[in-house]
Formats: sequence, C-alpha cells, structure tokens
Amino acid sequence: LQWSSPPEAIERFKSQEIWFAPSQFYELCRLCNFSSLHELHKFNSDRALEGCERWMPVMLTASDGYIQLLPGDELYPEDPDYTGEKKITLSTDKKVEDLMKEGRIFHRIVIKNINDLTIYVNIEAKYKHMNPVMINSNSDYNSRL
Repeated sequence: LQWSSPPEAIERFKSQEIWFAPSQFYELCRLCNFSSLHELHKFNSDRALEGCERWMPVMLTASDGYIQLLPGDELYPEDPDYTGEKKITLSTDKKVEDLMKEGRIFHRIVIKNINDLTIYVNIEAKYKHMNPVMINSNSDYNSRL
C-alpha cells in the first residue's frame, strides 16, 4: 500500500503502475484543483449546502474506442437508463476523433484503451462544484476546447 497525492496517482496510472476506473480517474482529476487537504476541506464546507446532482455515465461505443458521456454533454441522452432495464446501447460507426471534431459541448471521458483516458469538459459545473483538471494525454482533440 502506497499513499499518493492525486497528481502522483494520475502519473502512476499513466505509467501503468496502477489502474483506476474512469469514474475514479475523473474524481482524482477533480481533486487536482486543490493543493492541500485544508483547501479541499474549505471548499467542501463552503459548498456543502449547495446540493448534489445524481448522474450516471452513459457509454457510447465508437468504431475505435469509447466515450463515457456525462450530464451536460451534447450527446448525453435526455432520459438515461439509470436502472439498466431498458437495455439501451449507444453506438456509432464514427471514430472518436470525428465525434470530438464535430462536438461543441463536452462533459465526457474518452477511453482509447484501459490505460488511456482523457477528460473533456467545457461546461460549468453545477452546485458550485469543481470541474476536473483536464490532464494532458497523447490525443490531439484539445484544439476544440
């Protein structure tokens, strides 16, 4: 067991020393907004009464990868399948790169492979929350942001 700061944990993920699910990667990127535990506690205390939003990632399968769509993204469904009963699957023959070039409103995690995740957010977070820090990756989709 080894303690790591959020930026250190992300670097260890990128070097494939450890693995995180996309949702944990997203939260670690949010924690990168804070330089100390004290700063995080202050932020948390200041926004505690603002409320929370329940949401669930929706997976979009592209021809060469996956995109986890999050609320606010232009491709996020109006009525997501929270229970799995509808068995809705989103897929396209388009490549991830094409979806990124065509898009304008992003709140998504692009998954090229199990160790290559990139977060794209250009919407304002609700309830005075923090968006994740967008970690540099090898992709070239950043030009649209």
